[in-house]
Amino acid sequence: MLSRTLRAAPLRSRLVSHAGASRAISASPIARGVQEITRPAIETPLSLWNFTEEENMLRETVKRFAEEVVGPRAHDMDEKEMMDPEVIQGLFDNGLMGIETPADLSGSECSFTSAIIAVEELARVDPSVAVLCDVHNTLVNTVLRLYGSKEIQEKWLPDLATSKVGSFCLTEPNAGSDAFALQTTAKLDKSGDFYVLNGSKCWISNSGEAETFLVFANVDPSKGYKGITCFALSKDMGVEIAKKEKKVSRARLDRVDASSGSDRLPRASCHSTTSRSPRRTSSERSARATRWVRRRHMSDGQIAIEILNEGRIGIAAQMIGLAQGAFDHAVGYAYQRKQFGKLVGDFQKMGHDFAEAAIKIEAARLLTYNAARLKEEGRPFTQQAAMAKYYASVIAQEVSGAAIEWTGGVGFTRDLPLEKFWRDSKIGGSPRWRNGAGLRSGADKSGAIYEGTNNIQLETIAKLIRKEYVQ
Repeated sequence: MLSRTLRAAPLRSRLVSHAGASRAISASPIARGVQEITRPAIETPLSLWNFTEEENMLRETVKRFAEEVVGPRAHDMDEKEMMDPEVIQGLFDNGLMGIETPADLSGSECSFTSAIIAVEELARVDPSVAVLCDVHNTLVNTVLRLYGSKEIQEKWLPDLATSKVGSFCLTEPNAGSDAFALQTTAKLDKSGDFYVLNGSKCWISNSGEAETFLVFANVDPSKGYKGITCFALSKDMGVEIAKKEKKVSRARLDRVDASSGSDRLPRASCHSTTSRSPRRTSSERSARATRWVRRRHMSDGQIAIEILNEGRIGIAAQMIGLAQGAFDHAVGYAYQRKQFGKLVGDFQKMGHDFAEAAIKIEAARLLTYNAARLKEEGRPFTQQAAMAKYYASVIAQEVSGAAIEWTGGVGFTRDLPLEKFWRDSKIGGSPRWRNGAGLRSGADKSGAIYEGTNNIQLETIAKLIRKEYVQ
């Protein structure tokens, strides 16, 4: 197992500072002659393939961890439909479960793009491990880090960075794409000081491994989405994994029941920390389930949707990593196997298919990196996140499906990980297949599933386009 590369000492402390530079420039892998320089390198925008030393270091760390620790266990984890504890521990040991969390809260204090890079590299080996890391970082940690009070952050973030997996509980049987239709309730008791939670969630990522749950519940259904509040609960506070779903993919998306009735959780353990709470004793401040301060008058329902915009960039990273992993395995195989006296990969049609796949993976990757940088810069990124998530989910299934065909019969077996890449891609996207071999173009409008279906992504993009052109 790798050493605690990231958390032992913040990577930023190892960087060479450059006065006036907001982003360190990576050395180009291509030697460039003087004749290629067309303008002085002053205030020249960087390409999307430039990363800080910290980000490059993290990529190498995650790549090594994925190949040495995750890879040898991926097949068994898939067969058993369980995450290996050694893999989860390795994520913590390498600082990958608190990537953006401040160092003083036991995190790695890296950039958002660092989190995206980590998810991408993990997905090249096992997309199911990648989504565990993604949801934990871009949803759970981010909600607490951006919208939690100082008290909330100090209580939950250190454990989430070092030892406890987090789960984001929003979706319900009748609240999927329509997230504001959730029916889980949080009712005040007669004293008016404490809440009792009741409800069921479904398709909840990380539910089997998590010890910390962010549960969204409605404290006042008459107010619609404005009545939605988020509660942080530990697993022993009435959270039950009610049903382990049998799915095409191993990604842990199960049903969760959240109840804090008197038979499971003392009401005193669930209290408010908002500014509207007039009576907070020291014992109340140490209670385990808490509702946090709202920022800028945003309801927690609005916060959930805002956070999903970030999460979609993470899912895009998972899909491009998945596509790249399938591509690497299949193309490598095609240049080893011979038919009709020459390597399979040397047939012209195969080469063209490889080229088309590489173009699509690169395009999806650049959409994803661009959305990540826009988010970091504090600029609008909702449309770019939707585009990245939509396109990456489409090409992930295209490439993983084509990779099975490129390898022939062996690609349809479990001797290669290609069928697993394809199964994992189904949760991310669904291309429209047409007759003929190789890659297929177009996307079925039933599309992607989690963190917003492809229909939802297209609807988001369309609304933003309309807003631009219609005054």
